[in-house]
Amino acid sequence: MKTLYPNLYLKKVEDITIEMLMKNKIKLLILDVDNTLIDYYKNLSEEVIKWAKEMRGQGIKLYILSNTNNKEKVEKVAQKLEIRYKHFAMKPLKKGFKKIEKETNIKPENIAVVGDQIFTDIIGRKQK
Repeated sequence: MKTLYPNLYLKKVEDITIEMLMKNKIKLLILDVDNTLIDYYKNLSEEVIKWAKEMRGQGIKLYILSNTNNKEKVEKVAQKLEIRYKHFAMKPLKKGFKKIEKETNIKPENIAVVGDQIFTDIIGRKQK
């Protein structure tokens, strides 16, 4: 049986650097919202806003894929970060990931998923 692990562990999304992404030929980051972009208390920090702006400025596409059914919460974060989003994604099902691949026309090998849950974010991305 194949065991699934994240390729990288970081404490916060802002620890992802443009150098890491370029080295790994990543052109798109699919981002979770809860406990990834916002904290437990639904706060979106200025550091995350600045990080997202810098990533976009370097040509990295960002896209939110969230399991929450609270559209307003996801939309508010997406608007502040000026990025597209999909809510109620039902991760780990592949549907949301595939839609984003098709919409952005970016190959799977050039996409990384950033999230806090092995059973939704990581398995959702790694399953074939």
